[in-house]
Amino acid sequence: MRGVLMKKAYGIVVYESILDEAKLEAYVELAPKAFDKYGAKFLTRGYPSVLKENARNERTVVVEFPSVEQAEAFYESDEYQLALEALGDGAVRSYKICEAF
Repeated sequence: MRGVLMKKAYGIVVYESILDEAKLEAYVELAPKAFDKYGAKFLTRGYPSVLKENARNERTVVVEFPSVEQAEAFYESDEYQLALEALGDGAVRSYKICEAF
């Protein structure tokens, strides 16, 4: 749509627990292959520097996308589904897509 400004979106992944480092490594090898295709930009990944309130020390990843549609297309892409298949039961995590305010 011409003249309509699309809001950016953020993929937020929180790893509650990592159960199999080898499966996580396989995922990390495959997942980036889809990022460029969908305009993704890593903002942070790793463990928190500071914990406040009820926060837990969980691996957290935040990825910026041009739009919610691009974030969803990334998640549903064949490339990313292959990475998720490699991860399998190697981690307990949540994945959220949030639109920019």
